[in-house]
Formats: sequence, C-alpha cells, structure tokens
Amino acid sequence: MKNQKIVILGGGIVGLATAWRLSQRYPDAEIQLIEKESKLAFHQTGRNSGVLHSGIYYRPGSLRATNCRDGKKAMEAFCTEHNVKFETCGKVIVAVNESEFPNLETIYGRGQENGVRCEMIGRERLAELEPHAAGIKAIHVPEAGIVDYPGVCEKLGELLRAHGAQIHLSTRVTGINQTDSQVVVLTTKGDFTGDLMVNCTGIHSDRLTRMSGTKPTSKIVPFRGEYFELKPEAEHLCRTLIYPVPDPKFPFLGVHFTKMVLGGVECGPNAVLAFAREGYSKLHINPRDLFESLTYPGFIRMAAKNWKTGCGEMWRSLSKRAFVKALQRLVPDVRVEHLEVSPPGIRAQALGRDGKLIDDFVIQESRRVVNVGNAPSPAATAALNIGNLIVDRLSDRLS
Repeated sequence: MKNQKIVILGGGIVGLATAWRLSQRYPDAEIQLIEKESKLAFHQTGRNSGVLHSGIYYRPGSLRATNCRDGKKAMEAFCTEHNVKFETCGKVIVAVNESEFPNLETIYGRGQENGVRCEMIGRERLAELEPHAAGIKAIHVPEAGIVDYPGVCEKLGELLRAHGAQIHLSTRVTGINQTDSQVVVLTTKGDFTGDLMVNCTGIHSDRLTRMSGTKPTSKIVPFRGEYFELKPEAEHLCRTLIYPVPDPKFPFLGVHFTKMVLGGVECGPNAVLAFAREGYSKLHINPRDLFESLTYPGFIRMAAKNWKTGCGEMWRSLSKRAFVKALQRLVPDVRVEHLEVSPPGIRAQALGRDGKLIDDFVIQESRRVVNVGNAPSPAATAALNIGNLIVDRLSDRLS
C-alpha cells in the first residue's frame, strides 16, 4: 500500500478508535484527525454514564449486537493493557410487576441468542444482589461493567500521536470537496487533503454526511438527558447497575441507577428535546437546530404519536419530585434530599422521515468517504470493533 492520507472527522471515541485501528493495520498511512472542540471526548463520549454493555438488549444479528459483544472484549483488553480503569460489576434488569414479564422474557431470550451470560432471578436473589431494589423478577447480567471512557480516549490520543498521527483540536469543518483523486476538508485552520475521509461526528453526522455529497438516510434530532447523582450518604442504595425493563417503543427511555467507575452513583436520565444540538442547559437555544427539529416530518410524526410520553419526560425535567418518583419505582428508599444535580448529556437520536427511531448503526459510503451516520448506545462499548468494521470497509481502497 502506498502512503495514503486519511482524514478522520470527530474526536469522540468512535473517531479515535477508527484512527487507532487504521494505524495498527496500516502503519504507513498518514492519519489526520480533526476535532472542533479544544479537547477530545467533549460531547457524547465524555458525558455518558460509562456503562460497559453486555449486548443483552439488541436484536440478534444486528450491527449493535455483533459489535457490542466483540467490542466489549476488545475494550476490556485495551483497558487491561493500558491501565484504564474498568470494573465488571454486574447489572440487574428489574420487573416491578407481572405486566413487564413478557418484555423481560424477550430481553432474556435476546441475551441467550447473543451469547450473554445472564440468568433469570426471583425476588430473594435480587435482594441479595441489590437489597434496596424493588422488583418481583429480574435478569442478572454478571458480565456488565463500568469504564472510564474519557480515560480510554485520552489513552487513544496518546497512542495515536506516538504512532505519528496528527490530532487537530479547535478545528471546525466548513466544507468538504470530493474529486476523483482526493477529498479536501475545508476548516477554520486551513484545508486538509486526503485520499479517504471518515466522518465520525456524532451529533453533527448528518450535516457532515450531506456536506460530503451524500444524502443522509435520517436526521439527527438532539435529546437532552438530565441526571442526578446520589449524595455520599445515599450511595449504599445502589451497589452496581439497576435498570428497568425498557419499553420496546422507546428503548432509550427509563431512568436507572449506575455505579460509576471513578466513584459515585448516577441516576437518570430523562429525555427531552434539546433546543440546540449542543444544548446542555434548558435555556440554550440554537434557532437553526430547533427549526430543523420542529419542521422535520419524522419528528412531527413521532411527537404526534407519542405526545403523552413526551409530556411525562418534560414534567420530570421541570420537577425534581417527579424525577424522584420515577426513581422510586426501582429503588423505593431514594428521597429528594438524596440527590444532587449531575451534568447532562445529549443523545444524537437518528429519526427516519416516517417518525421511527433508527435503532442500529448506520454507515454510508461513497468512493472516498465513509460516513458513520448513526452510532447509538452501545457505540462506546463497541468502539474498537466499530473501528475495525470501518477499516474493513476501507480495505479495498487501502490495498
């Protein structure tokens, strides 16, 4: 292979993992990674709850399922080799009434098909694992874990620089031009020319896809996830990870309790429409972002069909007591005075024009560009395997 130049957009965990896998398999390639923020992992990667997912939820055979299983092993191996903190703490998915049993059984069946080590347990075993959790039946997933994803990104950046890759921070993309022989990325710090380009820009991935000359299959609509954290005197209420049985229509909804690898217990999130793609506060409004969301047919259809659910999420955003009431469904002993506000995050939710959530990874390709158009959870867990997947897609152009 000649010394090809590859430009990667996005300094989150998927962009960094892709750059790392490229540097491993094609050590002579010239890699340029462009990130518009002043540090790596500034957005979704640095603001998630740090769960190392097992793959129990995902449709067997989907990209999410296959990449999660292999990616989890790769992430654990990477953290072990490079001394990044992680812990296999286990998880319980809790049914609090019999109406949730069918969905719980569906999840258990998926876990079995996906090769996840898990077992169905009753109230007594649940009380041994999580004494303060409500529930009459649950799935115990002992292999689920927690990890320091910002630490993973810091290490990946360090390794990439040591291998000769260049990482350009505070560099915003303003345009992308493709020709038969090259792709030129225009930025606020000059132009970057490459033989190939990979777009891993998360919350802005659809815009960069369009900028590259490819029509995105869906639009990103931002949802803000708001969290609380247990005060130290209440951390005993959760030992590991306590999750509800998800609603199949909205699998990303449902507050839960998450032990964090660097200390503390996080509670949440709810999910409300953000008024900006980077709208981490309730008052942050970006007129362009908000107009795009509110006028997008997919969002209009979803909102019209599910307005009651949306109103419930907004009420929990406005009322701490309502948020606590949702938490008490899983852990009845939690109280308003046990919680303090934790930093929020933004979920880059891909929506089809029909109003349906896009629940699998989406990768669109052209001659010189690979666009990662949707990388929902468990993208962080699966990042190293997603990187391999992208390199596989590029391999015929790198030989």
